[in-house]
Amino acid sequence: MQAFAVSAVALLGCAPSVFCADWSQFRGPGQQGEAPPAAKLPLTWSATEHVVWKTAVPGMGWSSPVVHDGKIFLSTAVSASGVQDDLPTIDRSLRALCLDAKTGKILWDQEVFLQKGSDANRIHKKNSHASPTPVVDGGRIFFHFGPHGTACLTPDGTVVWKVDSIRYAPVHGNGGSPVVAGDRLIFSCDGPPDPFVIALDTATGKEVWKTPRKTEATRKFSFCTPLLIGAGKDEELILPGSGNIFAYDPRSGAEKWRCNWGEGYSVVPRPVFGHGLIFASSGYDQPVLYAVRPGGTGDVTKSNVAWTAKKGVPRNASFVLAGDHLFTVDDKGIGTCYLASSGEVKWQERICSDTSSSLLHHNGKIYALDEQGTCTVFGAGPEYKVLATNALGERALASMAVVDDHFLIRTEGHLFRIGE
Repeated sequence: MQAFAVSAVALLGCAPSVFCADWSQFRGPGQQGEAPPAAKLPLTWSATEHVVWKTAVPGMGWSSPVVHDGKIFLSTAVSASGVQDDLPTIDRSLRALCLDAKTGKILWDQEVFLQKGSDANRIHKKNSHASPTPVVDGGRIFFHFGPHGTACLTPDGTVVWKVDSIRYAPVHGNGGSPVVAGDRLIFSCDGPPDPFVIALDTATGKEVWKTPRKTEATRKFSFCTPLLIGAGKDEELILPGSGNIFAYDPRSGAEKWRCNWGEGYSVVPRPVFGHGLIFASSGYDQPVLYAVRPGGTGDVTKSNVAWTAKKGVPRNASFVLAGDHLFTVDDKGIGTCYLASSGEVKWQERICSDTSSSLLHHNGKIYALDEQGTCTVFGAGPEYKVLATNALGERALASMAVVDDHFLIRTEGHLFRIGE
């Protein structure tokens, strides 16, 4: 078995991860919802208090904001009808937005693809036509709209390349965000009947490799975002999907190992890694939390599963690691604190209402944003303690981001910058 470091710094090529100035991808530069320790993030706010600025965002989208060099990037879908519905006959403009991080002013708003209504996939009521989060790498921003196209733009909005030939039929719409590994942009295309994972050249958009996702699961659709762990020849791309946790070589696309979880499907939470273990949720219908040792070859189900848990496991919200503990919040707002090494439950409490946004950790505090736009802050320890409850009063499904000492929170109609 290969050796893997357990520190957050060793997770990916962006090391030293959470000390990067930019919030470059879904769940931040360290991929796991960890805010920079040096940031002085607010504990309390409301719809009128500690709001640095609030900007109306055109259209509809649940992608999370990313930050690069004082600019904020996010995607949206603007319906030709002017109504944000899911009628299959409606054309939509799939757009990239750039905002000034200091003022919230929209600097540019550009159509990247036109989604014809006749080509659009039906979406789940908790999804949108612009749900994948952009990723920043090398001063360029990659926008992904599932089978409707993927594009590379410069910070001033210039299109470097666009690809709209990667076709598949996602159930419930697009979901998983891309990740950059070296000179490859990688994302899942988990639509039935033949799911696959693909890598594009970041400079040109041309296909580098494409690997089928061979699974015995009956329902073959999922929406997960990859996690990179290890480094060099030991680097692995961890990408759960229907039926299995898969690990790939990000350079070649070759499958390295898999851990079977049966009929688990529609997998959404991005896995996290620490204490020598990968933590992942098996998705619908009855999610199981798996703690799996990385490394090995072939089917490692019998050899690499350290522990599992079945109660209070999320189907949508990604979890966080803080010290010796793993924290989750399920779809109904039930939070659980596990001892990461063994799965021992330290506490389980109702924290908030229905939740889809991923958790965020900062200096011993966990931030849980629910679908009503209320963020509950609780201590990242083995005893449950609520520190604050902050309501914005707007529907929220996107995950929180960080810019300097402030939060960025996307709601159904706005982007908020929250700070002291």
